Amino acid sequence: MEAGNDAPVCVDPGEDWIRSPAPRGDVEARIQALSQRVYGRRVPTVDSTGVLCFGGNSVAISTTQVGIMEELVAHYGEVVYRAELEQQVVRATGAISRNALDLQIMRLRRRISEVGLCIRTVWGRGYILEADGL
Repeated sequence: MEAGNDAPVCVDPGEDWIRSPAPRGDVEARIQALSQRVYGRRVPTVDSTGVLCFGGNSVAISTTQVGIMEELVAHYGEVVYRAELEQQVVRATGAISRNALDLQIMRLRRRISEVGLCIRTVWGRGYILEADGL
């Protein structure tokens, strides 16, 4: 926005906008708030410190698992291809073996069941993060 120009007027009171440049934390908070409106407060979140939150519950996960969960949370309820998740494991650990992802998924399944989430395998494609019992 150039100096001297007035801020835009929101025509729709439900519209959400912020002036650029905005701090990353503000943008993340707005994205989370919008997601909660759409999904009715039942969207998981994961922060960079390794805390996964869902439905008012939280659980700590390892730094290796944070990258995997960020990818799954970003595509909550959708298939995330195995190759994308393998890249997250390689970035975090440098491990290139096929079993490295399988091991992390197994450990994540145990941890996230505590907050009511599950990772479902879609054979030949990848994984879906969803609420337990769906």
